[in-house]
Amino acid sequence: MQEKQDKSQEMAIAALRKALKEAQAIVIGAGAGLSISAGFSMSGPRFYEHFQDFADVYGFQDMYSGGFYPFETLEEYWAYWSRYIELNRYSPARCPVYERLLELVQGKDYFVITTNVDHQFQKAGFNHNRLFYMQGDYGLWQCSVPCHQKTYDNEAIVHEMVRSQTNLRIPSRLIPRCPRCGKPMSMNLRIDATFVEEPGWHAAARRYGEFLRQHAHKKTLFLELGVGLNTPGIIKYPFWRMAYQWPDTTYACINLYEACAPKEIEAKSICIHEDIGRVLKEL
Repeated sequence: MQEKQDKSQEMAIAALRKALKEAQAIVIGAGAGLSISAGFSMSGPRFYEHFQDFADVYGFQDMYSGGFYPFETLEEYWAYWSRYIELNRYSPARCPVYERLLELVQGKDYFVITTNVDHQFQKAGFNHNRLFYMQGDYGLWQCSVPCHQKTYDNEAIVHEMVRSQTNLRIPSRLIPRCPRCGKPMSMNLRIDATFVEEPGWHAAARRYGEFLRQHAHKKTLFLELGVGLNTPGIIKYPFWRMAYQWPDTTYACINLYEACAPKEIEAKSICIHEDIGRVLKEL
């Protein structure tokens, strides 16, 4: 049985290699699984290595849950979030997964839409004009109200928060506040209706839409990497729909746990149940 599964996977990887070579356009859809493969796990040993003190005091057992914890003070809130941002936005990846992906599409006509907010595509060298960060960026803050549609880079102050925190709190003087209305700043993440879609976000959305329009009748590969069922309406379902409607497409999905395709596009799909980094290395 194992030998049969290995053979099937070898054939799937060979088919994907061929699809990558022949594609006139590649649309990459990336979810959390891609960053997890690069070493950005939100739980397990990596969580306890960096957040054991928070786990002991507040009880949450992974970084994702910590992001929704109702901290009583902004000093506690930003102590957690500054450490989280520094680790997941400004620290280097442990594995060169994004770099390998870039090598595969370098020289190709590609575009990336991602729900990831860790900036790893640009850090790996992807052209920022070919990226659409749909859900925001850990490296940006916005007014929590918001009183205006603008975002602010946070790197310098985040590093200072991490260096200055004691007893799971930052100094009150470091709490970020909106330069216009004075209200507390918040993360530029799509978690509710206050998410700021600033001009750069809309420009990226237009570039993505135009890329799709220009390639609807070309030989196109939809390459879905690590996208789960948390927000399938952003990448997964649109990829399925376009793969079904467009005349000359291949849909490829690499996911350690959820690699699948509906029967309507089964004949033009490649589904690989494996760690993304391992598959990219083989490719």
